[in-house]
Amino acid sequence: MIALVPLAVADPQAVEALLDRAFGPERRTRTAYQVRGGTLPVPDLSFAALDADGTLLGTIQCWPVALACDDGAVVPLVMVGPVAVAPERQQGGIGRALMERMLDAVPDCPAEGCESLMLVGDPEYYGRFFDFTAERTAGWRLPGPFEPRRLLARGDRVPDCPGMLGPRLEPGRARA
Repeated sequence: MIALVPLAVADPQAVEALLDRAFGPERRTRTAYQVRGGTLPVPDLSFAALDADGTLLGTIQCWPVALACDDGAVVPLVMVGPVAVAPERQQGGIGRALMERMLDAVPDCPAEGCESLMLVGDPEYYGRFFDFTAERTAGWRLPGPFEPRRLLARGDRVPDCPGMLGPRLEPGRARA
């Protein structure tokens, strides 16, 4: 039996070790880390999957980011990911369960931007199962390399403006 619990319940060192196992230690050089740099996960949308014995099997983290539109508007968004699953447990539905749990939490999330989600991922998977699309992200820029077809968003308030995506640092929530 797998329990989906708030990420805060999980040991932070175990989370980092799981992320290294799932994505490799070079994961920190990816553009997604620059987009969300200096922020802390949105607690209401970040979860861990634990086995019956408490072993960490997977995590989903969501981050406060913003799109600085070229017209001067700044739109708060939440960046979804990484969704990490222990390599030996991948293809077993844990990642999908974590995504579904996070999406179920969106309506009750009090943080700014929760109704506008974005991620960098496989459009065939995230589009098919979770309704993420690249329809409104064509003009978005990121602070590093990315494949535009993999820049996806979901939500009625997702902006359709050209602009730069970056971290949304909130007072009292930024990392030191």
